[in-house]
Amino acid sequence: MSTLTLHMVCSLDGYIAKKDGDLSWMESTGHYEKGIALSSEEVARVTGSIDCYIMGSRTYEQALRLGWPYGDKPVYVMTSRRLESERANVHFCGEGPETIVRQLRRDYENTWLVGGAKLANACLRLDLADDIIISVMPVLLGDGIPFFGAGTEKRLQLKDVTAYRDGMVELKYGIR
Repeated sequence: MSTLTLHMVCSLDGYIAKKDGDLSWMESTGHYEKGIALSSEEVARVTGSIDCYIMGSRTYEQALRLGWPYGDKPVYVMTSRRLESERANVHFCGEGPETIVRQLRRDYENTWLVGGAKLANACLRLDLADDIIISVMPVLLGDGIPFFGAGTEKRLQLKDVTAYRDGMVELKYGIR
């Protein structure tokens, strides 16, 4: 069965970026002795299970600046802007989320939406997402770009919680 997972990193107060788009706060400086260490093997296992990624244009531009973590996996960028890429695996889409998610569900088994907030909220409102994984960093920003927007109401089923040594907590929810 094909799934769409929304994955976001956010501050404890629910922001995915500062107002100016700054993400420097994502580097955790916390320490939690009871937490587990995130190994490169675990990261490879999770990313190896993902068939393709979908993201908004600002997330795409941030990923290019930060060092492109998506390798050669297919990446679908939702945008109304004219963007270019030298990567053969990057596809720009001007269609709405319903159209592209329907196509990705036919073509891929495990799709992850990795940003941004507008696209994630649209997928939630349209009942397109199956799961949400929120990686909560041990920081309060006080202001910024919120993960969830006004009008986003969903009942969720907690599937798993993992605390990491760096203080990050990962919450996995199924969407009812």
